[in-house]
Amino acid sequence: MRSLMLFFLLAITQHAFSQEVFKTQPVLQEIISQFPTVRDFTISPTQDEIYFTAQGYSGELSTIIKVKKTGDKWSNPTVAPFSGQYSDLEAMFSPDGLRLFFVSNRPKENSKKDQKDQDIWYIKRSDAASDWSKPINIGAPINTDGNEFYPSISENGNLYFTSTGSGTKGKDDIFMSQWKNNTYTNPISLPEAINSEGYEYNAYIAPDESFLIFGGYQREDGLGSGDLYISRKAKDGNWSKAKNLSGQINSDKMDYCPYYDIKTMTLYFTSKRTIIKDDFSTLKTLEQLLKLMNSYENGLSKIYSTRIKL
Repeated sequence: MRSLMLFFLLAITQHAFSQEVFKTQPVLQEIISQFPTVRDFTISPTQDEIYFTAQGYSGELSTIIKVKKTGDKWSNPTVAPFSGQYSDLEAMFSPDGLRLFFVSNRPKENSKKDQKDQDIWYIKRSDAASDWSKPINIGAPINTDGNEFYPSISENGNLYFTSTGSGTKGKDDIFMSQWKNNTYTNPISLPEAINSEGYEYNAYIAPDESFLIFGGYQREDGLGSGDLYISRKAKDGNWSKAKNLSGQINSDKMDYCPYYDIKTMTLYFTSKRTIIKDDFSTLKTLEQLLKLMNSYENGLSKIYSTRIKL
């Protein structure tokens, strides 16, 4: 009975998106494939500056990578000027492109002895042609003794992020802090339409706060592991019950770290999907084995995109 109900729910969700979703495809395949694993993605409003996180096979050596576009060609990847020493990840542009938020365990002062939990930091610039400032710790009440992850900011300055700190409804929750009088208010866990007793994480907020895309782990309507969900904000300020973004986007593996480009209506996300199957019907050569193991969709974290009108 439960399996029949799950099939019915997924069928409804897939139908809702069936007329809007285009084929999912790799992003910057030649560049991304240079790294063992890659996660999270953000692109500037001018469409010529990309940041993503490169990591080792087990998540070690977490470093933010920069790629710049000149004309119609993307540059070779380089370590972002503010990264490369500590565990850095999850860069996210503000809607105007003048701030770049990210997560790091770097010390508040320039001392290796003060390395700590993961905090939210940001850099800023006066215009797109200017250099970035030095990293700035966003401070309290956002950062706590727990870990803060995946910052995403709306046009009015409100900040959405993941936290393991107090006030969650179970495990990791998505929190929101309002920007009022040039300061952040105490963060609140988003309602049960979004958060649950399980894991919610990696939330991307639309610039106008009309929708939120986030990751949910092993939910009843999930497709296997972590899936992407969407919740919409009504005029009265209430959030709709989150819906699975369907099997046209999610796989039976881990799908996470969403970023939606409003201008191009493109959804970018990280996935551990794979084309490698247990196939014992044929004998494979070494060349065939290596081709499968080194394919883009080999079960390691890579970046994908799809066109979808939200």
